[in-house]
Amino acid sequence: MRHARRRIVRRVTRLAAVGGLLLGSAMVTRAVASEPPDPSARGATVRSAGDTAAALVERLGTSRTAGSWIGADGRPVVAVTDEEAAAEVRRAGGRPKTVSHSMNELKSATRTLGSAPRVPGTAWALDYRSNQVVVRGDSTVSSGDWSRLTEVAGGIGAFVRMERAEGAFTTRLNGALPILSTAGRCSAGFNVTDGQRDFILTAGHCGPNGSVWFADSRGRDQVGSTVRQNFPGADFSLVQYAGGDAGEGADVVAVGGGQGVRITGAGDPSIGQRVFRSGSTSGLRDGTVTALNATVNYPEGTVTGLIETNVCAEPGDSGGPMFSEGIALGLTSGGSGDCASGGTTFFQPVTKAMAEVGVRLITPAAQGAGRQDAGRQDAAPSPEPSDLQGAVAPGAATPGSSAPVGGEGSRLLARLADPRNVGPGLLIVAGSLVALVATRFIRAEQDRKAYQRYYSATWG
Repeated sequence: MRHARRRIVRRVTRLAAVGGLLLGSAMVTRAVASEPPDPSARGATVRSAGDTAAALVERLGTSRTAGSWIGADGRPVVAVTDEEAAAEVRRAGGRPKTVSHSMNELKSATRTLGSAPRVPGTAWALDYRSNQVVVRGDSTVSSGDWSRLTEVAGGIGAFVRMERAEGAFTTRLNGALPILSTAGRCSAGFNVTDGQRDFILTAGHCGPNGSVWFADSRGRDQVGSTVRQNFPGADFSLVQYAGGDAGEGADVVAVGGGQGVRITGAGDPSIGQRVFRSGSTSGLRDGTVTALNATVNYPEGTVTGLIETNVCAEPGDSGGPMFSEGIALGLTSGGSGDCASGGTTFFQPVTKAMAEVGVRLITPAAQGAGRQDAGRQDAAPSPEPSDLQGAVAPGAATPGSSAPVGGEGSRLLARLADPRNVGPGLLIVAGSLVALVATRFIRAEQDRKAYQRYYSATWG
């Protein structure tokens, strides 16, 4: 009876092992067949579409186009005003959308709005997809001021759309990593260099020239001081490192949870592009670019040329980095709402800020080649924050920079456990092989012992 039970157990084990081999093989085959595209390739596709659209707009001119954006299918879409321009967009592989108002008309409308009496709590931006100028007024704008601004918009034309916004448009003073001074609390943006000294590029409203910044609330760990501020008008500033050097890992921005994203270059976003923002208050958040060339009338003053997004932000996130696929895009300026109810957040374009102050991003190439090569931004982009396989951690590094953490072993383990990869299938195959070998070994051992018992009894 006992021998019968053993035979049943062995057969069940062998059948389970064979089934595991078949299942694991199927999982490996399916994972290989449906392997997701490489994140860097996905990012390169988005940037290529944006570059194609921007080149078309530049070639056709502002009288025949009205902006561009990335469509849901990843193709570039260009707003055009005539059929000849539409045909040229098609030949270039883009998708044209015929609109009534050119970029010249849209920008003329914003100039008219800008020449009207300034109303704090209002903002306007160019919505390329609807071919409109969208004017928003927050909860602080009185009914009288809103009526007067509505009259100005009515005089421009029906393509100026008026909207009321919840909350108030404010600067986000108070991210990746926090920096503090007597002026308030902000977030470090990107590390930049002029070839001789290193700086943190952050928001301009964070503090005036001469502001001293610390990494701790007690003022013991000095980071640096503000040497160049631009606010209002634009919204960026340079904080020079106290020691002049950003240190190792200066090409990384923290995204919370002990992780970060390596920044490999800078660029300008496209409408519809997915972006990420990191801040010391609300951490890593994502959303899309909804408009460009936005103007915001903060209580402190007017800022123009901003990027409008639906990414949320909260006080303390000011100056924090916005990026996509390892490409630096902007610095958190301000907005309305919060990360509980959502809202609108505006960003200072990082390319314009760097051009204005004559600095360049510190990129991976610069880390190994010296500060003189810091302008090289042709390295391959890093993965999205949703796939942080090249993750690093802040550790004891200074704000604006990060230090590596974890080893290849832990990352390999994570990949093996990821159901999107071949790892789980390989693990099942390996486990099934072990079970088969173990079954054969146990059976051989049992047969050997039975043989010994038989002959021991026979020979007494």
